[in-house]
Amino acid sequence: MANLWLTAGSDLWAAPQGGSHVLIHLLFSLGLTGMFLVAVVDSSFVPLPIPGMTDILLVIYAAQHISPWLLIAIATVGSALGGLFSHKVGQAGGMAFIERRTPPALFKRVTIWMESHAILAVALPAILPPPMPLSPFVLAAGALKMSREKFMITFTTSRMVRHAIAVGLGIYYGRHVLVLWRKFSAEWGTTILTVVWTVIAVTVAYAMWQLWKTSHTVSGAPKDAAESLKEAAVS
Repeated sequence: MANLWLTAGSDLWAAPQGGSHVLIHLLFSLGLTGMFLVAVVDSSFVPLPIPGMTDILLVIYAAQHISPWLLIAIATVGSALGGLFSHKVGQAGGMAFIERRTPPALFKRVTIWMESHAILAVALPAILPPPMPLSPFVLAAGALKMSREKFMITFTTSRMVRHAIAVGLGIYYGRHVLVLWRKFSAEWGTTILTVVWTVIAVTVAYAMWQLWKTSHTVSGAPKDAAESLKEAAVS
């Protein structure tokens, strides 16, 4: 099981050239641990460069016949942690984050939805794929004082459903994608993987730093974010 966490995916993308095999193995050395970290960031307010990256990894790993229950569990726990942190950020002063990342029209709709349909306002963005925005809703849930228990149950359940759908797609359709990739990867596989995983690695590292930094800066933020959000929605 420990090897699975560290090596999942390495056999799938290994290019035939001996020299490049070492690089590909290195890029995939994080395996399911890497997917867990991606899931944490993907469900937080820090966006990844490739929207829905967790879903893509789930499809790839499910196509390799890795246990679907294990994949869903890992992705769901990671998503729950990302959502929990974002909710805490919203409680501590998510107003600034929402205003900075959300167009004014969407900002008003988010606050109205959160005040009148709190559960749906969390569940739908958590289930629907991009371009449906997620971060404004999870931040608003905390800023508008949605109870942590209600938020976590709704958010975690919704993300679990989404991850199950992605795994199902990987089981039933992923093999066709993998066959095409193996034909294509002989020439371009190493280049594509080098670029994609380098971007992912750098972004995840930056996102983790942002999450850590935010956890230390929002503690001094004003606690009346909910009132500010309501005033902004009315104005």
